[in-house]
Amino acid sequence: MQIERPIILIVDDEKSNRKILYDLLKSQGKIVLAKNGLQSLDLARRQNPTLILMDIIMPDMDGFKVLEQLKRDDETKNIPVMFITALDSHHDEARGLRLGACDYIHKPFHAEIVKARVFTHLELAKQRRMLEELANLDSLTAIPNRRQMEQKLNIEWSNSNRTGHPLAIAMVDVDHFKLYNDHYGHAAGDQVLRRIANILEVKLKRPRDLVCRYGGEEFCIILPETDLEGSRHILESCRKGVEDLNIEHNQSSAAPVVTITIGACVCVPQAGEKVAQSLKIADDLLYAGKRDSRNRLCIKQVELTPKIEDLGLADRQKN
Repeated sequence: MQIERPIILIVDDEKSNRKILYDLLKSQGKIVLAKNGLQSLDLARRQNPTLILMDIIMPDMDGFKVLEQLKRDDETKNIPVMFITALDSHHDEARGLRLGACDYIHKPFHAEIVKARVFTHLELAKQRRMLEELANLDSLTAIPNRRQMEQKLNIEWSNSNRTGHPLAIAMVDVDHFKLYNDHYGHAAGDQVLRRIANILEVKLKRPRDLVCRYGGEEFCIILPETDLEGSRHILESCRKGVEDLNIEHNQSSAAPVVTITIGACVCVPQAGEKVAQSLKIADDLLYAGKRDSRNRLCIKQVELTPKIEDLGLADRQKN
């Protein structure tokens, strides 16, 4: 597996300083340059750098103000920022660290010290991201967990609201899974969930598509920028893919093999609408399919009604 190079954003209004730091650090990662605070904020959101090296004294917006804005933005608040500045008073250093800077280096700096500190912070960032990734994975199936699904869904909901492109949200349930566990054992049931998670990932071919384990024997699928027919095609492929695994399930009334039922909602979010509405609709469609014959896809294009409060998912009896 290819490891992505870290991205280092260097922010300084002096071209000569940017050039010095570029030459010094180019072997440690991909270097992105910004010559003022506003440009750095834009690049931080678009590039998601691993580390930011920033001067404090800049026209229009100084480094302290840039750092404050970075910390207020959910997309950039966790990016470590290192100040490299001519401001050498204890007051300025304390202010930078209180605002959330990870390090503070005085100019003129020693090249080897800068390289060593940058290396340390890149390693810390790498470890932090690895821990975050582990926290977002389901321990049984190794696919994204509900926590990551909620983060991803909120992002795609906002994107769809901004662009006007449709968004499909699907709830997936393994048919008669309790009966499978009771008959074949929980170890066999765990293996079934792993195989289903794997085939669902295989069927989702686009980078932004996501399948996660929602809980128990339930999964959730998110299909950004996908209309009704496109969603129907992808989700039917998922349903058929699980059936084609041919995992014996002689306790099921849906089929002699393990199957899934899918409920899906396709919508274009508008201002004031809540994510939970679409989840509730997908959930209701899922259980309509389970009340019918199971092993089927129930999908619907809907126009959501803005709500003041989020709708909670209905309590359900697992079977």
